[in-house]
Amino acid sequence: CAAGLTERQQFQQIPPRVEYRITSKADGALKAAALLCDWASHL
Repeated sequence: CAAGLTERQQFQQIPPRVEYRITSKADGALKAAALLCDWASHL
């Protein structure tokens, strides 16, 4: 992903297979979003 939030891994096999994983950058963003949701639920 251009924003650096996911990593793409392509496997050379038949049928073709691709896996996507979130990066540590995305993990940090998800944790921040979870904190905001928790905070908002207490308003």
